[in-house]
Amino acid sequence: MPALLAAAVVVLAGGGSWVLYGSDWLRVEKVTAGGTDVLTPAQVLAAAEVPVGEPLVSVDTDAVATRLRGRLPRIDSVDVVRSWPNAIGLKVTERKPVLLIRKGTGFVEVDASGVRFDTVGRAPAGVPVLELSAQHSPSARRFDEERLLHEAVTIAGDLPEAVARQTARVKVSSYDSVVLELAGGRNVVWGSSEQGAAKARALTALLKAAPKADHFDVSAPSSPAVSGS
Repeated sequence: MPALLAAAVVVLAGGGSWVLYGSDWLRVEKVTAGGTDVLTPAQVLAAAEVPVGEPLVSVDTDAVATRLRGRLPRIDSVDVVRSWPNAIGLKVTERKPVLLIRKGTGFVEVDASGVRFDTVGRAPAGVPVLELSAQHSPSARRFDEERLLHEAVTIAGDLPEAVARQTARVKVSSYDSVVLELAGGRNVVWGSSEQGAAKARALTALLKAAPKADHFDVSAPSSPAVSGS
């Protein structure tokens, strides 16, 4: 009996392996892509190179995800999911630009983590452009351009969405001297990236309380100031 039972287990295991790897029932026939915004599903599918016709169980989902992130830097994360009996689903999350850097006639998009992920010919609406002029700042040795870029990205990421849409430029002349240029010629003295959330709240309140003002100062968020008609 034990020998018969062992033989039955081997036969069942072998049959299960054949179903998963050898049969035509559980092979990749369909690959779908979702979650795209700027990218197209066709671009994602082409970059993923999921092996159609291969056994579904043998698809290396980690390798597919790595290929996608490497070939399409706009992708922040991706879920590669087996959908039995014969499909693979790709769910991507794209990086969102919070700041733009001029490069020739185009713009480099930078996300909230400071990752430069794409160059576009036209500035996306509602994303501010960085203006860096810190070469002659006394703190230039301590805070190089990369550090100042990081500070600008942090500030841009702290802006409420409604304010970000109105912000045309983030002007950085030193670590603690950042000015936002808003639509309509208005400007905001932001200071450094410190206390970003408090500064965002203060600016939101000032914009509501004095919508016709053209100069705001939230560098000290506990005592913000406004001026101009």
